[in-house]
Amino acid sequence: MFFSSSNLVKSLTSSTSQGKFRNLKSRSKWSLYASRVEPYSTNGADRSYEGVAAVDGELLWSGRWWARPIDARKQIFCNRSLNMKSIDAIGFDMDYTLAQYKPETFESLAYVGTIQKLVHNLNYPSELLQWKFDWRFMVRGLVLDKRRGCILKMDRHKYVKVAYHGFRELSRDDRQAMYGNTLSRESYDEPDYALIDTLFSLAEAYLFMQLVDFKDAFPDKMPSGAYDYSQLYKDVRSAVDLCHRDGTLKQAVANDPSKYINEDPLIIPMLKMLKQSGRKLFLVTNSLWDYTHVVMNFLCGKCGTEGGVPRDDEWLSYFDVVVTGSAKPTFFMDGNRTPLFEVDISTGMLQNTDSGVPMAQIGGVGLEGVVLPNATVKKAHRVFQGGSVAHLHNLLSIEASSQVLYVGDHIYGDILRSKKELGWRTMLVVPELAAELDVLHQTMTIRKEISELRTQRDDLEDSLLRLEWCLRHENHTDEDQQRLEQEVAHLRKENAIVREQHRQGQRECHHLFHKTWGQLMKTGYQNSRFSHQVERFACLYTSHVTNLCYYSPNKSYRTTEDFMPHELQGDRR
Repeated sequence: MFFSSSNLVKSLTSSTSQGKFRNLKSRSKWSLYASRVEPYSTNGADRSYEGVAAVDGELLWSGRWWARPIDARKQIFCNRSLNMKSIDAIGFDMDYTLAQYKPETFESLAYVGTIQKLVHNLNYPSELLQWKFDWRFMVRGLVLDKRRGCILKMDRHKYVKVAYHGFRELSRDDRQAMYGNTLSRESYDEPDYALIDTLFSLAEAYLFMQLVDFKDAFPDKMPSGAYDYSQLYKDVRSAVDLCHRDGTLKQAVANDPSKYINEDPLIIPMLKMLKQSGRKLFLVTNSLWDYTHVVMNFLCGKCGTEGGVPRDDEWLSYFDVVVTGSAKPTFFMDGNRTPLFEVDISTGMLQNTDSGVPMAQIGGVGLEGVVLPNATVKKAHRVFQGGSVAHLHNLLSIEASSQVLYVGDHIYGDILRSKKELGWRTMLVVPELAAELDVLHQTMTIRKEISELRTQRDDLEDSLLRLEWCLRHENHTDEDQQRLEQEVAHLRKENAIVREQHRQGQRECHHLFHKTWGQLMKTGYQNSRFSHQVERFACLYTSHVTNLCYYSPNKSYRTTEDFMPHELQGDRR
C-alpha cells in the first residue's frame, strides 16, 4: 500500500484554488502605507459612540452606554493582568504620549532642520537641501545597521526578514549571506546597530537611507570625515542634537502648536476622571518647562496665540507633581544622583531643593517662601527639573513600586527602564495600532485563505517527502515504480503552484499593511521584534492615551490565555 494524495491534488488544481490572490489588492481600500496613517482623530462634530468617550458629560463606561462594545481602535490590550485598584499613582510622558505630533508636519520639520545642520554645520553638499521627505515610508521597530548602511526588519528570534541597503531591497540570498550565514550570532545592539523605536527617529532613519545611496553614487561629494556608513549615522545624530540645542524644532512648534500637534478634547476629561478616582497624577518629560508649558496649554485648549485663549497655569491643577528635563532613561536608573531643582513657573528660574524641599539662600533671600521639611503646607503647583525616581517616590509618598502605572510611547526610554529597573506597571502608547487594527479587520478573509494555503502546502510537502522516500529506499515492481514517479512529478508540480500562490498571497497581504515593511506587529508568521518588546515590557498597550476614558479607573485588566503550538492542534489526532 502506498500513500496517495490524489484527492488533495484534485482539490488544489481546481479553479477556485488557482489565481486566488490575483485581485487581492482590489479587495482592500486601505493605503499601502496603512501603518503610517495619522492616528484616529477625536476632532470634529461627530457625537457618535465611536468618536467620543463622554456623551453630555456622562462617561461611557459609567452610564447607560456601558453595554456598548468598544471600538477595537480604542481598546486597551493586556499583556500582564493589572487590577487598577492597586494603583495609587499614574504618570505620563508628554511628547508622543499626551501630545501626539502630526507626522506630515513635525517629522518633516525635523528632517529639514537636520539637513540644514548637515549642510551649514557639517559641510555636506548643498544639493541635500533639495531632497524630499516621505513621512509614510519609515515605521517603528526597525534596526539600523551602522556598519553596512542597512535598515532591517526582524522577527522576535532576530531573523532578518526584510532588509534595505539605502533604498535598494536585498534579495533573500543577500540577506542570508549578510545576516544569516555566520558562526557567531549578531546581537543587533549598540554600538554597531541602532533601534528605530521612537516616532521621532523615523525622519533621521529616512535621511540615513538617502545618505547611504548618495555616498554609494557620489563618494567624491561627501565631506572628508564621512568615510564610512557609521560616520554618516554619527553626523545625522549630531545634526539632530544641534536642532535640539538651538531650539529650532521646539520654537517652531511653540509658534504654531496646531500645525504640529493633534488636538485631543479628551485629555482633560481623562485627567479629571483619574483625579476624581483618588489617584495621584504626575508628568515626567525630557522637555524643559518653557516648552512643556506651551504644549500642555495647547492640549488643554489654550493656544496663547493672538485671538486665542491665553495660556495659564490651570493645566497644572491636574497633576500632583511635574518633572521637566528628566533625562529619561537615566531618571529611572538606580544610583542616579542628579540633583532636583524646583522651577519658578512665573520666571522659569531654578531653585535648589533638598529632595523637593526648597533650600534657603544666603542672606535670607526667599526665606519667607520656604517650606520646611516638617511643614504640612502644600504648594499649589509642584514643578521640578532633573532629579531621579527616588525624588519622585518621595514627593508622591509611594511605598511600593507596583503602586505606580506609567504611560509612555518609548519602549526603551519609558517602558523598559521603568518596568525593568523599578517594577512599575506600564502602558505603552502605539498610535500606529489604530490603522493596523483597521487593516486586520479588512483582511480577515484574505488571511484565512493564506492560512489554508499554508496548510495545503505543508500537506503536499509531507506527501511528496513520503513518496520520494519510498522511491529511494524501497523495492517496487516496474509498474509501481512508474506510477510512483508519475505521482511524484505531479505532486512537485502542484506543490510549486501552491507555494507560489501562498508566497503571492503573503506578499500582497504584506503590502496592504505597509508596502515596504508590512505589518508592524508581525514579521512573516512570527511576532516582530517590536511586538516582542511590547509583549515583554508593557503590561498594557493601546493606540491612544485617552482610550483610558473608555474604561473605569478601577477596572481589572486581564490577559488572554497563552498558547503553545501543541495546544492549537484541536481535533488533528
